[in-house]
Amino acid sequence: MESRLTWRDGMSFDAELEGMTFTIDADEASGGHGRGPRPKGLVLTALIGCTGMDVIAVLTRMRVVVATFGVEAVAQVREGHPKVFERVEVRYTFTGVDLPIDKLRRAIALSQEKYCGVIAMLRPVVQLARSLWVNGQLVELLEDVAPTQHPAVL
Repeated sequence: MESRLTWRDGMSFDAELEGMTFTIDADEASGGHGRGPRPKGLVLTALIGCTGMDVIAVLTRMRVVVATFGVEAVAQVREGHPKVFERVEVRYTFTGVDLPIDKLRRAIALSQEKYCGVIAMLRPVVQLARSLWVNGQLVELLEDVAPTQHPAVL
């Protein structure tokens, strides 16, 4: 896997990844022009993209049919520098009729504990939580044990 950046101006870069190009930038308060997503936001998107693909693949193998499925990440960022994620909640949202909660839980657990490489990279340094929502109702919220301390803050 390779990724490349080419500086445009200010804090704006053209990024290339897997044959696709997009712009990343900072917000105006940080010297950017808001032309694209911020790097930390891309980490969150990578996390939910990775786990979302895992969950839907596992549910497909289990022959579970959902009407809709979505994944959202909400991060708390450290006040001081480096401004790292302290806690991230990953919210899995399903809609459908007679959804098997045990299979939804199992698909999420397999992603979080076995398959998702992004979660595996973040787990040692970020407190992770996950919540399962079905038809608009919170089914459960699970908190991982907090990491001892982020290595960049030691």
